[in-house]
Amino acid sequence: MARLTRAESQARTRELLLATARRLFLRDGYHATSLEKVAEAASFSKGAVYSNFGTKDELCRTVIEAIRTEQVQAIMDAFLGEGSDEDRLAVFEAWAEHTIGDPGWTLLEAEFAIHATRRDPALRAEVAASARNWSEALRLLLEEEARRRDRPLPLPTPGLVLHS
Repeated sequence: MARLTRAESQARTRELLLATARRLFLRDGYHATSLEKVAEAASFSKGAVYSNFGTKDELCRTVIEAIRTEQVQAIMDAFLGEGSDEDRLAVFEAWAEHTIGDPGWTLLEAEFAIHATRRDPALRAEVAASARNWSEALRLLLEEEARRRDRPLPLPTPGLVLHS
């Protein structure tokens, strides 16, 4: 097996740290997960964590953004996938049943938002902007699906997105 280049090794370390942090944040929550625990669970030094993520806040934001990106992709796959409208709706329903209200993700989002609100105005603004981006992505997906089906939505999309 060929040796990894330095860039490949750094990318692999970052991916492993993110995967470990995600598992710990979702299982234990923001406050109970320390950078030391992430480093230990990933079998890296604390310095490896700090060289990839300057702060615990940055690491958590990156984890949350990765989760949101995956969820938007899953919704897009459901809406834009192959098959009949009923098939796509079944895929979306399966996603919704599995995802909406997921205790790990829901609690992490809430805990981190509360932490950001209390701790730092700049972090609070970043978290709020990220939440707006998430809502906007959902709004666009809902509007596109309604347009594609030539069916009006039961509520204006901002109201639907706030209830999702």
